[in-house]
Amino acid sequence: MVTRISGLASGMDVDTLVKQMMTAKRVPLDKLSQQKQTLTWQRDNYRDINSKLVDFRNSKLMTYNKSTELNTQTAVVSGNTTAMKAEATADANGIPISMEITQLAKPASWESGIVPAPSTGTAKTTSQSKLSALTGADPATQTYNIVINGKTLDFDKDLTIGEVVSKINTSAANVTATFDEVSGKFSIASKTYGSEGKVVISDPSTLLTVLGSTGPYTQVNSQPALVKINGSASTTSFDSNRFSLNGVQFTLLAVSGGNATTVTTQSDPAKAIETITSFVKDYNDLLGALQTKVDEARYKDFPPLTDEQKKDMSDSDITQWEAKAKSGLLKNDDILKSTISSMREELTKKIGDLSAIGITAGPYYENGKLHIDQTVLKKAILDDPQKVTSIFQSSTGGSDGLFDKLTTKVDAALDKIVTKAGTSKFSSDITIAYKKDSLIGKSLSDYTNRISAFQDRLTDLETSYYKKFTSMETAMNKYNNQSSMITNFMAQ
Repeated sequence: MVTRISGLASGMDVDTLVKQMMTAKRVPLDKLSQQKQTLTWQRDNYRDINSKLVDFRNSKLMTYNKSTELNTQTAVVSGNTTAMKAEATADANGIPISMEITQLAKPASWESGIVPAPSTGTAKTTSQSKLSALTGADPATQTYNIVINGKTLDFDKDLTIGEVVSKINTSAANVTATFDEVSGKFSIASKTYGSEGKVVISDPSTLLTVLGSTGPYTQVNSQPALVKINGSASTTSFDSNRFSLNGVQFTLLAVSGGNATTVTTQSDPAKAIETITSFVKDYNDLLGALQTKVDEARYKDFPPLTDEQKKDMSDSDITQWEAKAKSGLLKNDDILKSTISSMREELTKKIGDLSAIGITAGPYYENGKLHIDQTVLKKAILDDPQKVTSIFQSSTGGSDGLFDKLTTKVDAALDKIVTKAGTSKFSSDITIAYKKDSLIGKSLSDYTNRISAFQDRLTDLETSYYKKFTSMETAMNKYNNQSSMITNFMAQ
C-alpha cells in the first residue's frame, strides 16, 4: 500500500488533483453501472408482465374453463331435502325426477374388536398409544408384517396407532383406516365402492395381535345404494352414493324414510353471463397492460443516476428522473408484441361466433379491446347455451375452445419470458428469485464481472497517481533541504 503524502513541499492539493484525474477515468465505469441498472429494471418489467400472464392463466382462464362456470342449468331440490344433494350439469334435460332412498351404498370394510387399554400410560387406547404398549403385543418382535389387498406393510413396535393409520392410508392398498377412540375399534374400508372394492387381510390374527384385540373382527362386503325412482315399487341399485341421471349429479346423504325427494332443473343464464363478462374484462385488462408497455415512451436522455449525481439532487427530482429512466424499457418488445398478436389472432378466428353472441372488437385505436352487448349475450345463452359454451370451452378431449387456445398462447409467451428474464412460469409472486441462467441473468453476471475488473484497474491507476505525486513530493523535499543547506552555508 502506498503512503499518500499531502503536497506540503509542492503546495499542491494532491487529493483534489487525483480525484479530478480519476473523474474522467471513471466515466466508462459509470456507463457500465448504468447499463447494468437499466437491464435490471428491464428484467423487473418482464417479471411484472410475467406475473400478469400467470395470473390470467391460473386464476382466470383455468377458473373460467370449469364446466360449472358456463353451466346455465340449476337443480331445485324439494320434498326430503336432507336425503340428497343435486347439482345440474350443462347436459341436464329438464325432466323432473323423484327418488326414495332405501339403502345407502357402503364400501367393503373390516373392523376389529375393542382394542384394550395399554399396559402402561393412559387409561384408554388413543391414537398416541404405541403398539409396544398394547396388551397382546410381543415385546420381542421388532416389526409386524401385514398384507392388505396384496400389499405388504411393515409396522415397527414403536409406532403409534395414529402412525399406523397414516401408513395404511398412504399405501397402495386402496383402503382407508380409522381408529375410533370412543368405541376403541380399528376399521379399514375400501376406497372403491361396488364389487371392485375390497378389504382382504391375509392374516387378520396378526393385525389383531398388533392391536392387542382379543374380540372377534367383523368383515363386511360392499353394498349398493338402492333407490326407488319416480314412485316405482322396484329399486334401482348404484355402486356409489354419487351418480348422474338426466344430466344431474346426485349425492345420496341418508335413507329417505318413506319421504321422497323431487329434483327439477331450470335454465339460469346469470352464471354464464357473469363468467363471460368477467373474462372480457380480464382479457381487456391484460391486453391493455401489454399494449401500454409496448407503446410506453423511452427517454434515452435520462439514464440511471449515479451515486455522485444523486448527492446534488432532491428526493423529488430523483423520483421524477428515475420515472423517466425506467420508462419504455419494453417499448416495441418482440415478446410482448407477439403475445398481443397471437392472442388477438385467436379472438379473430372466432369473431363470427363471438359477434353472434354480442361480443365485438372495438375500433382500431382500441387495439383489440372487446365490447359486450349484454342483451344479445343473454338471448344467445337462453336460445342455445351449448353453442355459447362451445365457443369458450373445448369439447371433451379437445382443445378447440377459446379458453384453451388463449392458455396455449400465454404458455408460449411465458416460455419466452422465462428464457430471457429467468422468471417463474408457474407463480405470479414477484418476490421469487430470478434464475441466473437466463439471457438477462447471464448478461448481468457479465456486467458484474466487468465492473469488478474495471474497479480493480481504477484502484491500480489511482495508486499509481499517488505514487507519482509521492515521488515528486519526496524529490522536492530533498531539493528544498539541499537548497536550505546551501542558503545557510552562504549566509555564514
